[in-house]
Amino acid sequence: MLTGEGSIATRPKTTRVVSAHTSVLARLKEIWRARELLVYLVRTEIKVKYKNSVLGLLWSMVSPALTLAVYTMVFGVFLKNGMPNFVIYLFSGLLLWNFFSTGILTATGVVVNNAGLVKKVSFPREILALAAIGSAGVFFFFQACVMVIFMVALQWAPAWPLLYLVLVAVVPTLVLSCALGILLAAVNVYMRDTQHLVTVLVGSAWFWACPIVYSFQETLAPRFGADGLGWVYFLNPLTILVMTYQRVLYGRLTVHSTQPTHALLHILPHWPVTTYLWGDGVVLVFALGLFYVAMGVFGRLAGNFAEEL
Repeated sequence: MLTGEGSIATRPKTTRVVSAHTSVLARLKEIWRARELLVYLVRTEIKVKYKNSVLGLLWSMVSPALTLAVYTMVFGVFLKNGMPNFVIYLFSGLLLWNFFSTGILTATGVVVNNAGLVKKVSFPREILALAAIGSAGVFFFFQACVMVIFMVALQWAPAWPLLYLVLVAVVPTLVLSCALGILLAAVNVYMRDTQHLVTVLVGSAWFWACPIVYSFQETLAPRFGADGLGWVYFLNPLTILVMTYQRVLYGRLTVHSTQPTHALLHILPHWPVTTYLWGDGVVLVFALGLFYVAMGVFGRLAGNFAEEL
């Protein structure tokens, strides 16, 4: 063995840990056994967010209401899209989008933000990302309450026979959020630019790729239908989920414009209910596959978290 300055014996060593292969099922069992910790982290996440706040959880209701007011003024008053009760149509899409985007943005940086906990305590690290999605689910509930208030105030009834589709669309949204949250949380530990990239993509590009502030049927369907490229738009998994919520909560396929022309606006496609069910089902299958991959990637990368943090 060489000795002296610069020798092999005195060179700093970098140890890389590759986690032993653990099946996804085994990791899910670990998470289930730590479910009380998951609930605790969700409660802590909510408390910390509104710590020393006068309104507390009411901010989760005030914030979407103010966002609705801004979008309604811009698109309903200044740009005058002519859609009656545009606020209901807008909130139908925002309700699901806010759940997804809030969970993803929070989950991406959650492992880095809890570096001290990760390095000192042994527990399934995936719980941190799942807790971020769980807290987004709590805010989703409060925003749904705001949605109900708006619909009662405007005397706008949903499509009652299709109300079950609200739950149908939530399931793939939840699984997709968990999958992306777990995957991005692991990657962000090694590449910190991931969090900034996700903020840009989710906060702007992905939002406008969903038919939330505009109607797919009125704005894009004529153009895509002529080119035969409509299927490209639906490669975005959130598109069909958002449209499912709009089909139930806005509930109108065609409406008469509030503009002086009173033109007939085609808001949503005249699809049978089975189309929404199939679409949501396809997204669920995709989300489950992504979740399996995310759990595998997280498990392989988790061994070096303490070193990277």
